[in-house]
Amino acid sequence: MKQFTKETLSNYDGKNGRPAYIAVNGIVYDVTNNAHWVNGEHHGIRAGKDVSFDLTNTSPHGEKVLVNANQVGVYN
Repeated sequence: MKQFTKETLSNYDGKNGRPAYIAVNGIVYDVTNNAHWVNGEHHGIRAGKDVSFDLTNTSPHGEKVLVNANQVGVYN
């Protein structure tokens, strides 16, 4: 699997036609075609970064929503 850093992940922010990727607990997911992620954003959470804290502390659904998301890499 591809390895992502904070810098490389930031290139996948879902803006201007770029894919939207998020990192959660060391795994990078592609949320580009997820209807809940419009232009790389979901209820104020932005793609292109590690959203582990947001997903586990402020999201009502937690990580379980990623069960069907494509894993595209790992985040260090």
